Amino acid sequence: MADEAKAKGNAAFSAGNFTEAITHFSEAISLAPSNHVLYSNRSAAYASLGKYQEALADAQKTVDLKHDWGKGYSRLGAAYSGLHQYSDAVSAYKKGLEIDPSNEGLKSGLADAQSAQAQAQARSRGSSGPASPFGDAFSGPEMWTKLTSDATTRVFLQQPDFVNMMKDIQKNPNNLNLYLKDQRVMQALGVLLGVKLSTRMPEEDDEMPEASTERKRPAEAEVVKEEKRPEPAPEPDPMEVSEEKEAKERKANAQKEKEEGNAAYKKKDFENAIQHYTNAIELDDGDISFITNRAAVYLEMGKYEDCIKDCDTAVERGRELRSDYKMIARALTRKGTALAKLAKTSKDFEVAIEAFQKALTEHRNPDTLKKLNDAEKAKKELEQQEYFSPEIADEEREKGNQFFKEMKYPEAVKHYTESIKRNPKDPRAYSNRAACYTKLAALPEGLKDAEKCIELDPTFVKGYTRKGAVQFFMKEYEKALKTYQEGLKHDPQNPELLDGVKRCVEQINKANRGDLTPEELKERQAKGMQDPEIQNILTDPVMRQVLSDFQENPKAAQDHMKNPLVMDKIQKLINAGIVQVR
Repeated sequence: MADEAKAKGNAAFSAGNFTEAITHFSEAISLAPSNHVLYSNRSAAYASLGKYQEALADAQKTVDLKHDWGKGYSRLGAAYSGLHQYSDAVSAYKKGLEIDPSNEGLKSGLADAQSAQAQAQARSRGSSGPASPFGDAFSGPEMWTKLTSDATTRVFLQQPDFVNMMKDIQKNPNNLNLYLKDQRVMQALGVLLGVKLSTRMPEEDDEMPEASTERKRPAEAEVVKEEKRPEPAPEPDPMEVSEEKEAKERKANAQKEKEEGNAAYKKKDFENAIQHYTNAIELDDGDISFITNRAAVYLEMGKYEDCIKDCDTAVERGRELRSDYKMIARALTRKGTALAKLAKTSKDFEVAIEAFQKALTEHRNPDTLKKLNDAEKAKKELEQQEYFSPEIADEEREKGNQFFKEMKYPEAVKHYTESIKRNPKDPRAYSNRAACYTKLAALPEGLKDAEKCIELDPTFVKGYTRKGAVQFFMKEYEKALKTYQEGLKHDPQNPELLDGVKRCVEQINKANRGDLTPEELKERQAKGMQDPEIQNILTDPVMRQVLSDFQENPKAAQDHMKNPLVMDKIQKLINAGIVQVR
């Protein structure tokens, strides 16, 4: 499935295996070529490998498929920036912000593209002042892509002071000299230039040189002393500390809002719960549980459209944040539940079923599986209701009758089947189809239809004649006789039932007299041995003793013949050809 290939691609991307991610996204695209998200993801993977031309093609396809999706323009801008087409990149980011003005990724991308564009224009004008020879390495969003792709620098991106330094260098590459003493910056420079620079962490200082007995000049000794003086630790930027502290406070306040929302939800104070969850979302957009919780409240309130909207937002945001698959599965399950609540036709259930299936792809949860089964069952019931039409059923049955008269039995079966679909409660269609199956020698199918006919209407005599005929052709004469006799209870003078009884008795008597040919006897015995009832009789220790007495102890056999239960079983063995009377 496309979702499974997509999930594998996301996992490979998160692990930094971009080539593998492209393979999985390409597989998903072949299965779902109209899914804009797949092209967007593959564009990101291409960009991570520096293949910006391929990234651009996928980004353009994303925008073509979903022109009102902000992230598509973010991919487009990143690809243009990677190709150093900054004017096009700025236009793409601006277009995206027209659609989604609050998108931080678009805002950041626009700022980077405009900065890179300004630097490029300055270089083309031959601007005054010495330019950093490494300026191109820090320009555009591809800088962040390369740093994210490297296992070492990816860790540095979690450190606010490092991120701020890189932003400062990106704005003015000449500031690189201010940070070269930081080993992380040196490491990042090596990644951006594609070379391995020799770096060491502060704790890996060279060993102190051995003391020399040679006398040195004062000036020379002073130089050595100056070289060994440890560098003072850089003072933290007050702004960085303030921002980090503020971020922590916002996250803590968001959690408090969530807890208050949970408490209001338990009290069924849904309006307050929504307000608290909304506050939490505004304080911290990095936790999709706030969105899924608000979706749950909307679901309880019957505001299904709002619930679906929140669930879609949670899934999209969860993909961006690489959230736990269980969280994304929860959002998809709630979406499916809301869609099922809105469903009025069998067609409406298809989108709900799709949502549940996607949720199970993310995380296999028993509750989601039950909801999927319930949705599929409801869809099937609605399909039957929507298809129900007694008038069309009668028309199809009449068409089947005409083909039956012309001895075109397969065609007749087709129309009887359609009649049953249109009106599954009419026993006549089952009866007629059973007759067709009998003509086609499809005896198990004919027997099943005849039994269904009797189940729907126990007084419908045709059902008994159809069932008895099938059993007779299956050479189960004892069973056929019982079927015909059961039918006579409802219509004692029915000629078909009376004739069926007569034919069954003749066959049973024929076996009792030993008039069967060797071939007939062999066939009847083989069929009898497959009958579970015959097998039980033959394995019954009491009946085995009875059969032994019939052969070796005539007096005991006389006593057994007085027992009606024993004689009934003996008769069944005779009818099956297992026991012969001479």
